[in-house]
Amino acid sequence: MASWTHIRKLMLRYFSESRWYTIVIITFIYGLLAWLMLSAAGEEALTSHADFFYWMAVTASTVGYGDLSPVTPAGKIIVSLYVIPVGLSIFAMVVGRIAAWVSHHWQRGLLGMKPLHVENHILVIGWNENKTLLLLDLLLKEREALPDKPEIVLCVKADIHNPMPDKIEFVKVDSFNRDEDMDKACVATARTILMDNPQDDVTLTTALYCTNRNPDAHKVAYFTDDTLVPLLQMHCPKVECTPSVAVEMLAKAAFDPGSSMLHHDLISVDDGQAQFSAQVPVDIQSLAVEHVFHNFKREYNAILIGYAPGGVYKNMVLNPDFSHTICGGDKVFYIAGSRLNDINWQTLGA
Repeated sequence: MASWTHIRKLMLRYFSESRWYTIVIITFIYGLLAWLMLSAAGEEALTSHADFFYWMAVTASTVGYGDLSPVTPAGKIIVSLYVIPVGLSIFAMVVGRIAAWVSHHWQRGLLGMKPLHVENHILVIGWNENKTLLLLDLLLKEREALPDKPEIVLCVKADIHNPMPDKIEFVKVDSFNRDEDMDKACVATARTILMDNPQDDVTLTTALYCTNRNPDAHKVAYFTDDTLVPLLQMHCPKVECTPSVAVEMLAKAAFDPGSSMLHHDLISVDDGQAQFSAQVPVDIQSLAVEHVFHNFKREYNAILIGYAPGGVYKNMVLNPDFSHTICGGDKVFYIAGSRLNDINWQTLGA
């Protein structure tokens, strides 16, 4: 009895740890023995090559169409005691392994343990619970107006699952400043990098790291403490820093009622007028602000509100004078009912 128990435990351990090549070998031996025994029993209809593979598949999986079956007494015994029981066991093992493999990879993706292979994506670094969920929802809505629909990747250190598994990609890392971790999120090929962490010092170091790994990406960092903004821009002038403006909005609304609602509507992605931006093609020589202002309204029912020379946001000019000139490479900002994806810049300058 002890020997049987030992053998049973050994077999269970062997089969539970078996690899795919082991299962293939077992299946081959099973099929070979079945063919030899059926041939010895005189089952000629079942042992022809094409019919044998077909019959074994439907019999071992218990589908049993009934178009082929053993006709000799010995063949029926072989099928009853060997082909069906052993075949069913192998079939269950294969199905179980496939289900386990699919479940394992699904769980790895849900937990953010799988490296990604994306480029020109929007990378969100950090986790602030409901605030991050709202950010992701807004990004998904804004993406609908873009022609290329870039992937959105969330990269976190928090112990969470993918909050939107059907909409975004997800990566969990141990550090935002280590190459092995951030390569999983494809930080070097991201189009846009948004950084928002509960700790401003983590956001600061992450912004420095991302600038080094991907200097061409558009990077935006959110800070609760405004004093860190000059420090970051001293080393990374191209990083767009977004400080909290809640206090400023309160003060503005006190003297200009409705200002907070106005600014909220301008940055909202819901229906209605909102603020957008567009890059002027580099091959455009120059455009008079007066012509752009009038043609924006005439052609697109949009309002020009400012521009950033050379795309440098700290030099942004709001409510520019009609005598100003917009050149190729500048970034223009406008208010419109929706994002304008096909702007005829030659017409705007006419």
